[in-house]
Amino acid sequence: MKVLIIEDEKTLAFEMEKFLKKAFFLCDLAHSFKQGFNKLELNQYDYVLIDLGLPDGDGFELLSKAKKSNPDAAYIILTARGKLEDRVAGLDMGADDYLAKPFFLPELQSRMQAIARRKFKVDEALIPLGNFNIDLQKRFVFFEEEQIELSRKEFDLLSYLLLHKNRVLTRMQLSEHIWGNFVDDDYDSNYIDAHIKNIRKKLNVYAPTEWLETVRGVGYRIKK
Repeated sequence: MKVLIIEDEKTLAFEMEKFLKKAFFLCDLAHSFKQGFNKLELNQYDYVLIDLGLPDGDGFELLSKAKKSNPDAAYIILTARGKLEDRVAGLDMGADDYLAKPFFLPELQSRMQAIARRKFKVDEALIPLGNFNIDLQKRFVFFEEEQIELSRKEFDLLSYLLLHKNRVLTRMQLSEHIWGNFVDDDYDSNYIDAHIKNIRKKLNVYAPTEWLETVRGVGYRIKK
C-alpha cells in the first residue's frame, strides 16, 4: 500500500522507507511542510506518517490540510513531543494513531497493520474470496490446501482490490498504487489488464473467478 513519510530527520525517514519497502509498502518521502503539502495535493495515499516538528510549518496544520486532500488515508503522528495534550489534539483532529519518538520500526508496522484491520474490517488470518483463501500478511493464495503462485505485482493488485471490495477502482488508481506516481498521463494501462488476465488464468485452473469484475471503460472490482 502507498505511504507518504513526512519527516525532516532524513536518516530516520530513509530508515522508515527502507524498512517499509521490505514489507511491500510503496513509499514517498517529504522532508518539510511544503514538500509534504505538495505531494498530498498531487497524490492519494493509504497511509500518511507526519512528524509534528517540521522546520517550515506545524504538523497539526498539515494534518488538517491533509485530511481535506486525502480523506481516505490513515494518519499516524510521529513526534518527540510526549505531552498528553499533544496526543489528544492529534487524535481529536482525526489522526488514527500517535507514535512517540524514539520508536522501533516493527512497532510502526504493527500499528499500521492494526489500522488496516480496523479500516478494512479484516480480522481473520485468511480472507475467503470465492473458492479461494487469501493470506494478506504471508502473501499467499490458497485453493483448499494448495498454494497458488502469483507474482509480486499480481498479488499486490489482487490484495488491493480485495481490501477495497465492492468499489470500482480505475486503471490509473491501480497503477499508482502498484507502481507509484506517474510523471504524466502517458502510461500504458494495458499493464493492469495484462496482470488481471494472468490472475484470472492462474486462478481459473482451480475455480471460477466471477467475483473479479471488469467495469468496461473504467477499471476493475472485486464483488463480495
